[in-house]
Amino acid sequence: MKNQKIIGLQNIFSSRLDTLSHLLDIAESHFTDNVESILQRRIAPDMLPFSTQIAFVCNQPRNFALWCLGQPANNLNPNVPSLVEARGHISSTKELLASINVADSKLSELHRIDLGQGLYVELSGLSYVDDFLIPNFYFHITTAYNILRMAGAPIGKRDFMMHLVPFLKHQDNA
Repeated sequence: MKNQKIIGLQNIFSSRLDTLSHLLDIAESHFTDNVESILQRRIAPDMLPFSTQIAFVCNQPRNFALWCLGQPANNLNPNVPSLVEARGHISSTKELLASINVADSKLSELHRIDLGQGLYVELSGLSYVDDFLIPNFYFHITTAYNILRMAGAPIGKRDFMMHLVPFLKHQDNA
């Protein structure tokens, strides 16, 4: 049987990838003159562009799924050249997430994360998820949102919180 935490993670990652896809839809409809130019926008000169944020958003659930499948991490190319490729990354990441089927014990396994320049951390699977994947995932999806907002896309909090739409209720004042 799958771990409830893993099922929850699959749902979180998948629904937030839907949010990223929604943000791409808005970008595409708003920046009609040169939609691909948005891919190079960034918040600050020393920050990575929108295209890289898309790849990094996808990398977190991809590498989680690969770890669950017993495969090594495999980051996407950070230079996403088009919205078509960005959508492909989102789609393939969701498919990979859907393939996860691991036992509860996976989250107690030790996981090593190579950070480059000879640095690494070893974390329990649960710490890998809670202290590494989730914060990175939200950082990059928030940065992508902020880049679009700064560029003038008509987005707001409701666009970022799309995962709550199925739970919306309307209060009758009768």
